[in-house]
Amino acid sequence: MQRRIEHGWRLRELMAARGMNTISDLIPHLSDRGIHLSDSQIYRLVGGTPERMNLNLLGAILDTLDCSFEELCPITVQATPDRATGTSGTAPAAGAFRPVRARIRKPQ
Repeated sequence: MQRRIEHGWRLRELMAARGMNTISDLIPHLSDRGIHLSDSQIYRLVGGTPERMNLNLLGAILDTLDCSFEELCPITVQATPDRATGTSGTAPAAGAFRPVRARIRKPQ
């Protein structure tokens, strides 16, 4: 079994629950905690799911919203079955999967 890990990003939902409806509501809270980002960086952070993030920024977001990491970024793990290799069970006959080689002869 392989395990597939997926994560969500609920920053916009948590901001709305705390009365922050725009990115300009978030900027002063982050700057109070020593995080200075441009408007476009914060817009991308709120609007999309980041692939990587500075831990100082993550800590500032968690402190600003007074939430835990699990609330901000819920993680789900799904077990997926391994793909079939065709080697389980009984062994097939020796030439069962190979085509017969063609013989090309000169015309007489």
